[in-house]
Amino acid sequence: MPLTGSWPAPNPTGAPTSAELLDFVRHAAADKELIASLPLDPEGRTWLRLEGPRGSEAWLIGWPPGTGTGWHDHADSVGAFATAEGVLKENSLAVRLPSAGWKTLELDDGVDRERHLAAGRSRAFGTHHVHEVLNESSVEHAVSVHAYYPPLPLMRRYSRSGAVLRLEHVEHPEDWQ
Repeated sequence: MPLTGSWPAPNPTGAPTSAELLDFVRHAAADKELIASLPLDPEGRTWLRLEGPRGSEAWLIGWPPGTGTGWHDHADSVGAFATAEGVLKENSLAVRLPSAGWKTLELDDGVDRERHLAAGRSRAFGTHHVHEVLNESSVEHAVSVHAYYPPLPLMRRYSRSGAVLRLEHVEHPEDWQ
């Protein structure tokens, strides 16, 4: 689904910048007609793929009460997301993880970050950003817009038990499209 609007000046490399992705998700999250086009399911997350700026991957996602992503990263992609409706909680790690060659890591104290993103709030993140996103409401759906560049080559899924982060599996685009 295309969106119209003016975005920041293009990056000379042709890749959208983090600022451009952030502007895109903010603009899309404010588009009431776009948000209303997403069918909501009381049982599971729903999504629509959007056309992001200059080859980026973008998604409109509906979050039923009590749902979340689990711990994951977006590989070498930078990204941004904005909450359009409801409140999403993001738990993230303020540490760069090794990109390969590990299955289990013990995390240091002080690496946990928590953000609450109510409707109209947004954030951008860099490569290898490990987080989980949750709709902790017991009654309200949340809706958000996400954009990534380059388009997600894979997502690594993790489990977390206290200070131990464990790589569980790797998903590829055909797993979620």
